[in-house]
Amino acid sequence: MRKYVQPYMDYLQEDKGSSVSTLESYKRDIEQFIGYMDREQHADAEAHEITRTHIVLYLSFLKKEGKAASTIARNVVSLRSFFHYLMFKGFVSKDPTYHLDSPKTEKNPPKILSISEVDRLLDIPDTSIPSGLRDKAMLELLYATGIKVSELVHLNVEDLNTDLKYVRTGRDSAKERVIPVTGIAARATTEYLESARSKLLRAHAEEQALFVNTNGSRLTRQGIWKMIKKYAEEAGLVGGGITPHTLRHSFAAHLLENGADLRSVQEMMGHADISTTQIYNQVVKRNMKDVYDHYHPRA
Repeated sequence: MRKYVQPYMDYLQEDKGSSVSTLESYKRDIEQFIGYMDREQHADAEAHEITRTHIVLYLSFLKKEGKAASTIARNVVSLRSFFHYLMFKGFVSKDPTYHLDSPKTEKNPPKILSISEVDRLLDIPDTSIPSGLRDKAMLELLYATGIKVSELVHLNVEDLNTDLKYVRTGRDSAKERVIPVTGIAARATTEYLESARSKLLRAHAEEQALFVNTNGSRLTRQGIWKMIKKYAEEAGLVGGGITPHTLRHSFAAHLLENGADLRSVQEMMGHADISTTQIYNQVVKRNMKDVYDHYHPRA
Protein backbone atom coordinates (compact mmCIF):
# COMPACT_ATOMS: atom_id res chain seq x y z
CA MET A 1 0.00 0.00 0.00
CA ARG A 2 2.92 2.34 0.68
CA LYS A 3 3.88 2.31 -3.00
CA TYR A 4 0.73 4.30 -3.82
CA VAL A 5 1.25 7.10 -1.30
CA GLN A 6 3.74 9.22 -3.26
CA PRO A 7 1.89 8.84 -6.60
CA TYR A 8 -1.25 9.93 -4.74
CA MET A 9 0.59 12.98 -3.35
CA ASP A 10 1.77 13.85 -6.87
CA TYR A 11 -1.81 13.49 -8.13
CA LEU A 12 -3.13 15.85 -5.44
CA GLN A 13 -0.47 18.44 -6.15
CA GLU A 14 -0.35 18.31 -9.93
CA ASP A 15 -3.92 17.42 -10.89
CA LYS A 16 -5.92 18.81 -7.98
CA GLY A 17 -3.71 21.76 -7.04
CA SER A 18 -3.97 20.92 -3.33
CA SER A 19 -2.23 23.17 -0.83
CA VAL A 20 0.94 22.19 1.00
CA SER A 21 -0.96 21.88 4.28
CA THR A 22 -3.50 19.52 2.67
CA LEU A 23 -0.73 17.36 1.22
CA GLU A 24 1.03 17.14 4.58
CA SER A 25 -2.20 16.34 6.44
CA TYR A 26 -3.35 13.63 4.01
CA LYS A 27 0.09 12.02 3.86
CA ARG A 28 0.40 11.96 7.64
CA ASP A 29 -3.06 10.40 8.11
CA ILE A 30 -2.53 7.74 5.44
CA GLU A 31 0.92 6.78 6.70
CA GLN A 32 -0.42 6.49 10.24
CA PHE A 33 -3.15 4.15 8.99
CA ILE A 34 -0.56 2.03 7.17
CA GLY A 35 1.54 1.92 10.34
CA TYR A 36 -1.50 0.78 12.31
CA MET A 37 -2.15 -1.99 9.78
CA ASP A 38 1.46 -3.15 10.05
CA ARG A 39 1.33 -3.24 13.87
CA GLU A 40 -2.17 -4.34 14.69
CA GLN A 41 -3.76 -6.05 11.72
CA HIS A 42 -1.93 -7.16 8.64
CA ALA A 43 1.69 -6.25 7.95
CA ASP A 44 2.43 -5.24 4.36
CA ALA A 45 -1.27 -5.33 3.49
CA GLU A 46 -2.03 -4.62 -0.15
CA ALA A 47 -4.55 -1.92 -0.95
CA HIS A 48 -7.08 -4.37 -2.40
CA GLU A 49 -7.00 -6.33 0.88
CA ILE A 50 -8.24 -3.42 2.98
CA THR A 51 -11.87 -3.83 4.05
CA ARG A 52 -14.42 -1.63 5.73
CA THR A 53 -13.77 -3.58 8.95
CA HIS A 54 -10.11 -2.55 8.91
CA ILE A 55 -11.12 1.11 8.58
CA VAL A 56 -13.71 0.89 11.36
CA LEU A 57 -11.24 -0.83 13.70
CA TYR A 58 -8.68 1.88 12.97
CA LEU A 59 -11.17 4.64 13.77
CA SER A 60 -12.05 2.83 17.01
CA PHE A 61 -8.34 2.66 17.81
CA LEU A 62 -8.04 6.44 17.33
CA LYS A 63 -11.00 6.98 19.63
CA LYS A 64 -9.46 4.75 22.34
CA GLU A 65 -6.24 6.75 21.97
CA GLY A 66 -8.21 9.83 22.98
CA LYS A 67 -8.14 11.54 19.59
CA ALA A 68 -10.63 14.36 19.14
CA ALA A 69 -13.71 13.84 16.99
CA SER A 70 -12.35 16.45 14.57
CA THR A 71 -9.11 14.46 14.20
CA ILE A 72 -11.00 11.24 13.54
CA ALA A 73 -13.25 13.00 11.03
CA ARG A 74 -10.18 14.34 9.22
CA ASN A 75 -8.77 10.81 9.03
CA VAL A 76 -12.00 9.62 7.42
CA VAL A 77 -11.68 12.38 4.82
CA SER A 78 -8.02 11.52 4.16
CA LEU A 79 -8.66 7.77 3.77
CA ARG A 80 -11.78 8.33 1.67
CA SER A 81 -9.84 10.58 -0.70
CA PHE A 82 -6.99 8.04 -0.91
CA PHE A 83 -9.26 5.12 -1.78
CA HIS A 84 -11.20 7.23 -4.27
CA TYR A 85 -7.89 7.81 -6.01
CA LEU A 86 -7.07 4.07 -5.94
CA MET A 87 -10.51 3.33 -7.43
CA PHE A 88 -10.04 6.03 -10.08
CA LYS A 89 -6.68 4.54 -11.10
CA GLY A 90 -8.02 0.98 -11.09
CA PHE A 91 -5.74 -0.22 -8.29
CA VAL A 92 -8.71 -1.46 -6.24
CA SER A 93 -12.17 -2.62 -7.28
CA LYS A 94 -13.98 -1.73 -4.05
CA ASP A 95 -13.90 1.33 -1.83
CA PRO A 96 -13.74 0.31 1.87
CA THR A 97 -14.73 3.85 2.93
CA TYR A 98 -18.00 3.76 0.97
CA HIS A 99 -20.89 5.04 3.14
CA LEU A 100 -18.51 5.35 6.10
CA ASP A 101 -19.89 7.90 8.55
CA SER A 102 -17.68 10.58 10.01
CA PRO A 103 -18.05 11.35 13.72
CA LYS A 104 -20.06 14.47 14.44
CA THR A 105 -17.89 17.35 15.57
CA GLU A 106 -18.86 20.40 17.56
CA LYS A 107 -17.79 23.58 15.85
CA ASN A 108 -16.49 25.88 18.55
CA PRO A 109 -16.27 29.57 17.66
CA PRO A 110 -12.73 30.60 16.72
CA LYS A 111 -10.55 32.21 19.35
CA ILE A 112 -10.30 35.94 18.61
CA LEU A 113 -7.90 38.39 20.23
CA SER A 114 -8.91 41.97 20.87
CA ILE A 115 -6.94 44.66 19.07
CA SER A 116 -5.18 45.60 22.32
CA GLU A 117 -4.23 41.94 22.90
CA VAL A 118 -2.79 41.73 19.37
CA ASP A 119 -0.79 44.89 20.05
CA ARG A 120 0.61 43.40 23.26
CA LEU A 121 1.60 40.18 21.50
CA LEU A 122 3.24 41.93 18.55
CA ASP A 123 5.25 44.23 20.81
CA ILE A 124 6.89 41.38 22.77
CA PRO A 125 9.81 40.36 20.45
CA ASP A 126 13.18 41.91 21.31
CA THR A 127 14.06 43.76 18.11
CA SER A 128 17.59 44.48 19.30
CA ILE A 129 18.61 40.93 18.26
CA PRO A 130 18.31 39.22 14.85
CA SER A 131 15.87 36.52 15.98
CA GLY A 132 13.68 39.18 17.59
CA LEU A 133 13.54 41.18 14.35
CA ARG A 134 12.58 37.98 12.54
CA ASP A 135 9.86 37.11 15.05
CA LYS A 136 8.46 40.63 14.96
CA ALA A 137 8.27 40.46 11.15
CA MET A 138 6.58 37.04 11.24
CA LEU A 139 3.96 38.11 13.77
CA GLU A 140 3.21 41.31 11.88
CA LEU A 141 2.93 39.40 8.60
CA LEU A 142 0.62 36.75 10.07
CA TYR A 143 -1.74 39.39 11.45
CA ALA A 144 -1.48 41.65 8.38
CA THR A 145 -2.38 38.92 5.88
CA GLY A 146 -4.25 36.15 7.71
CA ILE A 147 -2.14 33.47 6.03
CA LYS A 148 -1.75 30.05 7.62
CA VAL A 149 1.48 29.13 9.37
CA SER A 150 2.02 26.41 6.73
CA GLU A 151 1.87 29.15 4.08
CA LEU A 152 4.20 31.39 6.06
CA VAL A 153 6.97 28.80 6.35
CA HIS A 154 6.86 28.13 2.60
CA LEU A 155 7.28 31.78 1.65
CA ASN A 156 10.46 32.63 -0.24
CA VAL A 157 12.06 36.07 -0.33
CA GLU A 158 10.71 36.61 -3.85
CA ASP A 159 7.12 36.12 -2.66
CA LEU A 160 7.11 39.35 -0.64
CA ASN A 161 7.13 42.82 -2.20
CA THR A 162 7.60 45.38 0.55
CA ASP A 163 7.54 48.34 -1.86
CA LEU A 164 4.15 47.50 -3.37
CA LYS A 165 3.04 45.93 -0.07
CA TYR A 166 1.79 42.51 -1.08
CA VAL A 167 2.65 38.86 -0.49
CA ARG A 168 2.06 35.93 -2.84
CA THR A 169 1.25 32.54 -1.35
CA GLY A 170 0.51 29.13 -2.85
CA ARG A 171 2.72 29.81 -5.87
CA ASP A 172 3.04 26.10 -6.69
CA SER A 173 -0.67 25.28 -6.54
CA ALA A 174 -3.95 26.22 -8.17
CA LYS A 175 -4.78 28.18 -4.99
CA GLU A 176 -2.24 30.95 -5.49
CA ARG A 177 -3.41 34.30 -4.15
CA VAL A 178 -1.98 37.77 -3.67
CA ILE A 179 -2.72 39.49 -0.35
CA PRO A 180 -2.12 43.12 0.67
CA VAL A 181 0.37 43.81 3.46
CA THR A 182 0.10 46.64 5.97
CA GLY A 183 2.74 49.35 6.06
CA ILE A 184 3.73 48.27 9.57
CA ALA A 185 4.28 44.66 8.45
CA ALA A 186 6.18 45.82 5.35
CA ARG A 187 8.52 47.95 7.47
CA ALA A 188 9.06 45.18 10.02
CA THR A 189 9.87 42.68 7.29
CA THR A 190 12.16 45.15 5.49
CA GLU A 191 14.09 45.71 8.73
CA TYR A 192 14.41 41.96 9.20
CA LEU A 193 15.64 41.47 5.62
CA GLU A 194 18.14 44.31 5.83
CA SER A 195 19.46 43.83 9.37
CA ALA A 196 18.84 40.26 10.57
CA ARG A 197 18.33 37.63 7.87
CA SER A 198 21.94 37.60 6.66
CA LYS A 199 23.15 37.12 10.25
CA LEU A 200 20.83 34.14 10.72
CA LEU A 201 21.79 32.57 7.38
CA ARG A 202 25.40 32.01 8.42
CA ALA A 203 26.84 29.65 5.77
CA HIS A 204 23.49 29.10 4.01
CA ALA A 205 23.60 32.13 1.73
CA GLU A 206 21.77 30.20 -1.01
CA GLU A 207 18.67 29.60 1.16
CA GLN A 208 15.56 31.06 -0.51
CA ALA A 209 13.23 30.87 2.51
CA LEU A 210 11.94 34.21 3.72
CA PHE A 211 12.13 33.20 7.39
CA VAL A 212 15.05 31.12 8.63
CA ASN A 213 16.13 29.71 12.00
CA THR A 214 19.40 30.41 13.79
CA ASN A 215 21.08 27.68 11.72
CA GLY A 216 20.15 29.39 8.47
CA SER A 217 17.56 26.80 7.43
CA ARG A 218 13.86 27.30 6.65
CA LEU A 219 11.78 27.64 9.80
CA THR A 220 9.30 24.87 10.59
CA ARG A 221 5.66 25.10 11.64
CA GLN A 222 6.58 23.60 15.00
CA GLY A 223 9.19 26.28 15.57
CA ILE A 224 6.69 29.06 14.92
CA TRP A 225 4.06 27.46 17.16
CA LYS A 226 6.57 27.30 20.02
CA MET A 227 7.62 30.90 19.38
CA ILE A 228 4.05 32.22 19.50
CA LYS A 229 3.23 30.19 22.61
CA LYS A 230 6.26 31.72 24.37
CA TYR A 231 5.35 35.27 23.37
CA ALA A 232 1.69 34.75 24.31
CA GLU A 233 2.76 33.71 27.81
CA GLU A 234 5.05 36.74 28.09
CA ALA A 235 2.17 38.96 26.97
CA GLY A 236 -0.11 37.44 29.60
CA LEU A 237 -2.37 35.75 27.02
CA VAL A 238 -2.22 32.29 28.56
CA GLY A 239 -5.93 31.65 29.08
CA GLY A 240 -7.03 30.65 25.61
CA GLY A 241 -4.27 28.64 23.98
CA ILE A 242 -2.91 31.18 21.50
CA THR A 243 -1.69 29.63 18.24
CA PRO A 244 -0.67 30.99 14.82
CA HIS A 245 -4.27 30.35 13.73
CA THR A 246 -5.46 32.77 16.43
CA LEU A 247 -3.85 35.60 14.49
CA ARG A 248 -5.54 34.34 11.30
CA HIS A 249 -8.92 34.33 13.04
CA SER A 250 -8.29 37.78 14.53
CA PHE A 251 -7.28 39.16 11.12
CA ALA A 252 -10.63 38.12 9.60
CA ALA A 253 -12.76 39.23 12.54
CA HIS A 254 -11.09 42.64 12.82
CA LEU A 255 -11.52 43.29 9.09
CA LEU A 256 -15.24 42.52 9.33
CA GLU A 257 -15.57 44.57 12.51
CA ASN A 258 -14.18 47.56 10.66
CA GLY A 259 -16.52 47.25 7.68
CA ALA A 260 -14.73 44.96 5.19
CA ASP A 261 -17.08 43.07 2.88
CA LEU A 262 -17.39 39.31 3.30
CA ARG A 263 -16.29 38.45 -0.26
CA SER A 264 -13.01 40.33 0.06
CA VAL A 265 -12.24 38.63 3.37
CA GLN A 266 -13.12 35.25 1.81
CA GLU A 267 -10.64 35.87 -1.01
CA MET A 268 -7.85 36.98 1.32
CA MET A 269 -8.41 33.99 3.58
CA GLY A 270 -8.46 31.60 0.62
CA HIS A 271 -11.78 30.05 1.64
CA ALA A 272 -13.43 28.01 -1.10
CA ASP A 273 -16.86 28.36 0.53
CA ILE A 274 -18.12 31.69 1.85
CA SER A 275 -19.95 29.87 4.67
CA THR A 276 -16.53 29.30 6.25
CA THR A 277 -15.92 33.05 6.27
CA GLN A 278 -19.37 33.75 7.70
CA ILE A 279 -18.29 32.16 10.97
CA TYR A 280 -16.34 35.36 11.68
CA ASN A 281 -19.45 37.46 11.08
CA GLN A 282 -21.15 35.47 13.85
CA VAL A 283 -18.20 36.10 16.17
CA VAL A 284 -18.29 39.83 15.41
CA LYS A 285 -22.04 40.00 16.13
CA ARG A 286 -21.55 38.13 19.39
CA ASN A 287 -18.79 40.54 20.40
CA MET A 288 -21.02 43.51 19.57
CA LYS A 289 -23.72 42.08 21.88
CA ASP A 290 -21.14 41.68 24.67
CA VAL A 291 -20.02 45.28 24.24
CA TYR A 292 -23.63 46.47 24.25
CA ASP A 293 -24.50 44.51 27.37
CA HIS A 294 -21.41 45.79 29.16
CA TYR A 295 -21.59 49.48 28.28
CA HIS A 296 -25.23 50.43 27.69
CA PRO A 297 -26.63 51.81 30.94
CA ARG A 298 -29.98 50.08 30.50
CA ALA A 299 -28.77 46.81 28.99
